[in-house]
Amino acid sequence: MAKIIWTDDAVSDLKEIIQFISFEFERQAARVGDKLIKRVDVLSEFVRIGRVVPEFERENLRELIEQPYRIIYELKSEEELWIIRIHHSARLLKSILT
Repeated sequence: MAKIIWTDDAVSDLKEIIQFISFEFERQAARVGDKLIKRVDVLSEFVRIGRVVPEFERENLRELIEQPYRIIYELKSEEELWIIRIHHSARLLKSILT
């Protein structure tokens, strides 16, 4: 099983997503947060399940899609990966990873 490390940016992204949704849909906000976390948890068993991020084409920079969000992670090794960002797919990725 791989160790999953959440970066401060990714934790902040998740909190902001939940907070934004909760302004209008409080119950759905918690469900969205849970879905994103569960999607990330899959990575502990299947580190390469995500596709290579097309904007960067780096083998170790991958993403999982949980519509409408992209979960960006960096594969440090087969035993460790970092969740880098979680963001809405309508946003430009390059602007948050530079």
